[in-house]
Amino acid sequence: MSAKSSNQQSALPREAPRPFLIQPATNPEDLADVASLFEAYAKSLNIDLSFQDFTTELSKLPGRYGPPSGTLLLARHKDTNKAIGCIGLRSLDTDGVCEIKRLYVAPAGRGSGLGKALVEQVIEEAKRIGYRFMRLDTLGSMREAQGLYERLGFVEIKAYYDTPIEGTVFLELDLA
Repeated sequence: MSAKSSNQQSALPREAPRPFLIQPATNPEDLADVASLFEAYAKSLNIDLSFQDFTTELSKLPGRYGPPSGTLLLARHKDTNKAIGCIGLRSLDTDGVCEIKRLYVAPAGRGSGLGKALVEQVIEEAKRIGYRFMRLDTLGSMREAQGLYERLGFVEIKAYYDTPIEGTVFLELDLA
């Protein structure tokens, strides 16, 4: 390889190392951190999640997010080990269809690409489990999240459950 081609290669932009590590939440400490992040998520929405039986969901983690049909992914900051993000994956009653819930990135993790990384990793986990479609719902006001989902290939679909929250947007991703 010539010096010129070597210099051209080194001039290519390199992806910055990620300041976080994403792993399945499996032990009591992880599940407690997920519960705290879920609570922060709910508080950030400024809506009542009782229609989703949110209190029971928190008290029974991992619950429907547990293996073999689901997962809870937890992101921790590499330097501090502080929990800074999470996402849940669970089966829907429809065969081959899963749902992602509770994507949340704490203020300390924002701007680092963590939201995208969590969604990408949960997509890979859904494929590994064998799901064919992934669904989610998001608030109409969450434009940044909607943009992320659309960039990752999600498309808008009709509502797949009844919700009292006006303006809820329903999305689906073909995992094939």
